[in-house]
Amino acid sequence: MEKPNGPPKAATEAQQSDALAAHGKADPAAIRTLRCRTVAQGRFSHLNYIRHLAPQPVMEAEPMGLLAEATAPNASEALLAALGSCLAVGIHANAVAQGLAIRSLELELAADIDTTAVWGAGDLHTKTIGFEAIRVLVRIQADTSRAILDALVRHATLWSPVANTLHNPVHLDVALAPA
Repeated sequence: MEKPNGPPKAATEAQQSDALAAHGKADPAAIRTLRCRTVAQGRFSHLNYIRHLAPQPVMEAEPMGLLAEATAPNASEALLAALGSCLAVGIHANAVAQGLAIRSLELELAADIDTTAVWGAGDLHTKTIGFEAIRVLVRIQADTSRAILDALVRHATLWSPVANTLHNPVHLDVALAPA
């Protein structure tokens, strides 16, 4: 048997997408726990540790006028970034699975939020806490019809874990750690 020349070639996007789809179909009941450790750094600033990665640049730093100087996205902005990234990956992966070449993909996200009751320290009259609406505008350049691109975006949104977490009721359990 001959030895291959050089390191093995990386799998193509289509091969990676196919392998991930096959893995999900092989065990449709599989549950994976994702974790993040958030550590306060002082002055209302925090670092987020995920897997073995270096501390993520997404830290809580409120924009001018809310509390601190704007040195990084605040938590609400990070949530929009998570949604945008999840949708973009879903659109890209589904395009690859369909054999569609995307020349460019850009998502613009905007959300409405009332910050007058921020952290329960401001105006505590009854109101919606958190985002009241999120709008996402997807710009795609690809050699296919607008109808196919529209279906691609709808499909990726329907199956986006982050979009579904925002859209569907989710059980949230926040508790003080045992002493």
